This record gives sequence, C-alpha cells and structure tokens, in this order.
Amino acid sequence: MSTDTSLEEHASSEAQKSARRNMVEWIVLIVAAVLVAFLIKTFLFQPFSIPSASMVPTLEVGDRVLVNKLSYDFHDIERGDIVVFTAAPNGRWRSTGDDDLVKRVIGLPGETITECETGRVCINGRLLHEGYLPAGTTTTINDIPPGCAPDSPPHGCTVPAGKYFVMGDNRSESADARYYGPIKGSSVVGRAFLRMWPLNRIGTL
Repeated sequence: MSTDTSLEEHASSEAQKSARRNMVEWIVLIVAAVLVAFLIKTFLFQPFSIPSASMVPTLEVGDRVLVNKLSYDFHDIERGDIVVFTAAPNGRWRSTGDDDLVKRVIGLPGETITECETGRVCINGRLLHEGYLPAGTTTTINDIPPGCAPDSPPHGCTVPAGKYFVMGDNRSESADARYYGPIKGSSVVGRAFLRMWPLNRIGTL
C-alpha cells in the first residue's frame, strides 16, 4: 500500500516538475520572440503605412510597406529610391502634421534640379528619365524652394551637401521638396523596398 502511494506521489511530483518546465519554456519563448521582434523593428526592418496620396499610383493611401533600416549603412542614398524620413529635423516639413513621410529621391547633394522641357525634370541640365511616373505626368517648380543653395537657378534647386531633393510620384498632388525644400540625409529612416499590403498588390518597390 505504501509502495503504491509512494509511486503516486512520485508521479505527481514529476508531473508538476514537467508542468513547471513547460511553463518556463513558454515564458522564455515568448520573451525571446518579443525581444527578436523589437530588435528587428529597431535595427533591421519596420512596417510603414502610407498616410497620403502623394505617391499614387506607386503607393496608395493605406498601403503598408516594409522599410530596410540598414540599407544606407552599406551604400549611399540613390536617385529613384523610395525613402521614409522623419519630418521633425526638416524645418518646414513639420507643418505637414506627419511624423514620418515617404517620397522618392530625385536630386542628390550638389546636383541642380530644374523644370525643363515643359513639365519635365532636368538634373544638371540633362533630362531625367522617370519611368515610374504615369504617362503625361508634368512636374512644375514654381520658384526656388526654401533651403536650396543661394545660387540656385529660377524654377530649380541646387541641393546643399548632406541633403536630398525628394518628390512624390503624384506630382500634382504632392507637397514635397518643391515646397518645403531638400531633406537632411540624417533624417532618412530607411528605404521602402516591399509593398506587403494589400495582398493583391504585394511586390518589390
């Protein structure tokens, strides 16, 4: 009788130990998953929701993109990149009311962007091919944007060192560097490289 009781007590003790081990393992897994997700969002990739129609048709309002936050640790910001940047360090950009914005890089530091050939963009006097724009898109630069170099030409901007001239693909509906001036390279969060929502429009950018 005592032997049976002892076996039952041993089995109960082992079951309790196993339950405790399982609980500890689950807690460790959950903590590890949260930590990994935090590290990924902080240092590697971050989802971003498109707040306005300034990038239509490339990006629609409510689209969600994935931003590579390490991209520019390995190479410079390049023309044509779609970047997410923080408004706060960029003077007049704060008036948009959005903390983070998304635009396409058009002009690099030291380059001169002008409106040429009636609604087209020229870089240092050479026509810029913008295959990502819908046919018939026109681009106007009405004045010298704020924050451009003092020797900027009329209807253009010479981009200061460390800054980038960005525009939305929806040129007629985009309040961008033509109004607020070039952005600081240090304000760029990363490069948007993947549209991950909606499901029927998943694809690289």
